[in-house]
Amino acid sequence: MTSTRLEAFSDGVLAIAITVMVLGLAVPDGDGWNDLLHTAGLGLVTYLLSFVFVGIYWNNHHHLFRLCPHVDGTVLWANLHLLFWLSLYPFTTAWLTRSRVGLVPVVVYGLNLLLAALAYVLLQTAIARGPGGDRLRLALGKDRKGRLSLVLFVLGIGLAFVSPWLGLVPFVAAAVWWLIPDRRVERYLQQETASEA
Repeated sequence: MTSTRLEAFSDGVLAIAITVMVLGLAVPDGDGWNDLLHTAGLGLVTYLLSFVFVGIYWNNHHHLFRLCPHVDGTVLWANLHLLFWLSLYPFTTAWLTRSRVGLVPVVVYGLNLLLAALAYVLLQTAIARGPGGDRLRLALGKDRKGRLSLVLFVLGIGLAFVSPWLGLVPFVAAAVWWLIPDRRVERYLQQETASEA
């Protein structure tokens, strides 16, 4: 079957996750900058971090299915597994904010990031093992960027036990690193088109 329904459903889940996160932001009682900073300052920062991660997954998910226009049941379930972890972002983000960056909420947020990343690896593996999976394997190569992200999430979880704020540093580093566009899939598709011409 084609991947269009899977992609449309995934887009909807990610759009809802972003919407729920923004609706969870506290609205200031006053009308001054201090009111905004005091009431919603931390919430805006944690929302931004989670928004970036959702955006990264949305972008990479799109690239993934440009290489895999057909899916099977294994890919459908692997995709649902990924969406489960991504759908928890509003909850873990809200807890992180409300706790004012407490130890357990930082660890749970980090586990959410780690488990979503592992789910994405499982989705890639399911696609790579299916029909046409060789295209994905060739495009991504050893996927050092993805593996280093897993290391950063584990590092952040560990550092949270030293200081919760310090634990956030690797999470932010991973988000910033992924903001740099990953051109592997685009380069592969351009090379594929050039070789067919």
